[in-house]
Amino acid sequence: MCPLFFLTARLTVSPSSSQFFEYYFVSLSCEEDDSSAGWTLRRNTSKRQRTQCGDGWGKWSGSIISSCNISYTDPQDSGVYWCESREGPISNMVKLTVTGGSVILQSPVLPVMEGDDVTLLCKTKTTPSNLPAAFYKDGSLIRKQPTGHMTIQHVSRSDEGLYKCNISGHGESPSSWITVTARLTVSPSSSQFFKGDFVSLSCEEDDSSAGWTLRRNTSKQQRTQCGDGWGEGAGSSCNINVFPLDSGVYWCESREGPISNMVNLTVTGGSVILQSPVLSVMEGDDVTLLCKTKTTPSNLPAAFYKDGSLIRKRPTGHMTIQHVSRSDEGLYKCDISGHGESPSSWITVTGGILSLVVFHLVVFCPYFISTLLVVSLCRQRTKGNNIRVSILPAHPDQGLDDHHDVITDVTTEYHF
Repeated sequence: MCPLFFLTARLTVSPSSSQFFEYYFVSLSCEEDDSSAGWTLRRNTSKRQRTQCGDGWGKWSGSIISSCNISYTDPQDSGVYWCESREGPISNMVKLTVTGGSVILQSPVLPVMEGDDVTLLCKTKTTPSNLPAAFYKDGSLIRKQPTGHMTIQHVSRSDEGLYKCNISGHGESPSSWITVTARLTVSPSSSQFFKGDFVSLSCEEDDSSAGWTLRRNTSKQQRTQCGDGWGEGAGSSCNINVFPLDSGVYWCESREGPISNMVNLTVTGGSVILQSPVLSVMEGDDVTLLCKTKTTPSNLPAAFYKDGSLIRKRPTGHMTIQHVSRSDEGLYKCDISGHGESPSSWITVTGGILSLVVFHLVVFCPYFISTLLVVSLCRQRTKGNNIRVSILPAHPDQGLDDHHDVITDVTTEYHF
């Protein structure tokens, strides 16, 4: 088993999909709490290993979030991507597939948690995305859908597998693996706690035979499990009366190797905390932040900050971000005059099927409308001047067979 580092960065992909057509724009971001760690985006492809953004591919767009933009994707961009710091720790890894073909399957690029609903979208590059499609798992037909999308409700570990889709008359998509993980939950649901608070962490999973164990990384110890000098096990839960040394990253891990989502908990000996979502929030949701002290009422006036800049002052100590989007991601903290400032916590926003559809409309509609206009003008000219016009396809088909085996091997190499 590979060593598991203290993860402080999270690699995200926008638009959130594991497959792309060639010539599309893709942005990959290393979302991290410690910009001083010097995070770099790297990748393995069938041609080159461990190359970083800017070294013959991609362009850095450094800000609070370090992003690498690929302006025009190419099948040779297919591979495994991750963030890596100069000290050694790495982020999660994602596998991206770029095809020169005419059909892709838009599926989650990051692992999904048990109990979530997952929507798959089968789409072509130049026609509407609501064409009838057939969906396959591990090579077997599982469903035919009249509108091109399929929802798997309340996913479980049995839904893990290799998925692809087919649109009659257009072709078949590449295959992408969907990973389902156990869900680590925290009660009370917050990423920050006062010293002495009671916290319960639970591994929620369908397969109790997998032997799930709660582990953590802190500044003092790595990969220790509940009961090994901290916490008290209670079935699939671990109960802790927390202290600042309990600050760290927590996850569930099975004896077979798979791990759950990871959560970052901060315990402070100070007098102010910011209660914010401990798990990722979905685009479009409303998110409420609560700034509170330990010994006084929780409705004191508070100032809220994002990425170090004041964003709002509220008279009652709580602030609601309505209909969150990816632009709301960042590092949040709060301050209560006369009491002090809270630690900072990262809020992650994940895209749903709506963001995929919106992206497709933004990219596809101008192309589609302009194509119709060109064809209409050509027809009018043909009628008037007997001029023959032929429109050549802009994107010839290219397969991914040369990439698949190599990339699969690379992915396996990095399993925890």
